[in-house]
Amino acid sequence: MGVDLPLIWALIIGFGLMMYVIMDGFDLGVGILFPFVPAREDRDLMVNSVAPIWDGNETWLVLGGAGLLAAFPLAYSVVLSALYLPIIVMLIGLILRGVAFEFRLNAERAPRYLWDTMFAAGSYIATFCQGLVLGTFIQGFKVSNNAYAGGALDWLNPFSIFTGIALLFAYALLGATWLIIKTEGPLQERMIALARPIILTVFAAIIIVSIWTPIQHPEIAARWFSFPNIVVFSPVPVLVILATLALLWSLRPDAHALPFVLALVLVFLGYSGLVISLWPNIIPPSISIWDAAAPPQSMGFALVGTLFIIPFILVYTAWAYSVFRGKVRPGEGYH
Repeated sequence: MGVDLPLIWALIIGFGLMMYVIMDGFDLGVGILFPFVPAREDRDLMVNSVAPIWDGNETWLVLGGAGLLAAFPLAYSVVLSALYLPIIVMLIGLILRGVAFEFRLNAERAPRYLWDTMFAAGSYIATFCQGLVLGTFIQGFKVSNNAYAGGALDWLNPFSIFTGIALLFAYALLGATWLIIKTEGPLQERMIALARPIILTVFAAIIIVSIWTPIQHPEIAARWFSFPNIVVFSPVPVLVILATLALLWSLRPDAHALPFVLALVLVFLGYSGLVISLWPNIIPPSISIWDAAAPPQSMGFALVGTLFIIPFILVYTAWAYSVFRGKVRPGEGYH
């Protein structure tokens, strides 16, 4: 039996995107929470909690995009053609956020509020655009003769706008639970208080998307509710409910890492629901990973380098998180 290169590459790209959502999600979430924490000292702690790791977190986004180009050039051309506007705006948001991150460190009090605003704005812009991309991907693309056949603004629709807003809350949840780990005292208490309504909002968003998606897409409804798929997929909503209840229970005064772990579980369950709905199509609604795959020689050549570099990324990431573990306190952090 030969090696299924498209399947291997789909798993690699899926893993890279999941790692990005997990790692840059809480990073962006910290910026999303900035408007709810006005004190300068608290904002400094929030920034210092992600300062040593924020840029490394975005490595996974680069890996996912480069992997898509190398392994599935048809998908790359269709997706980029359909989504170039929100993707460009997302990149502008990430750049704005990165510039503000560095400039606020050396700014005086008045300019620092400006850079704080830019930092938060960049986080909102990047996250919302990622949600637009996600919603459009679920909706599917118009393809004719292996080229995108839709309009320049097809990505702007009620469903994608809703997923953009929902992703803001999902990342805010990751950011709040991350800060529960990294801070203490009044700021940690503030994050615990903010996390409760955010959890309920994320849970409500999951329910709405779970109802909206099969209603709007009969092919997804058929996949969800046909036998034996309904038996295989039925644990997912049960696990979402259990994870939500456990997350609410974990928000106690002595909370530490458990809320963040449970928030990751909730996000992973949402990600698994997306995979269940679309698999094996990489260009929804009908082009599979095998239809969009590059020639085997190209995929094999790129796979060698990718399998070589991924362990280095994982080791470096683990080392960075280990070195900068523990609470962030006033007077400590990034300089």
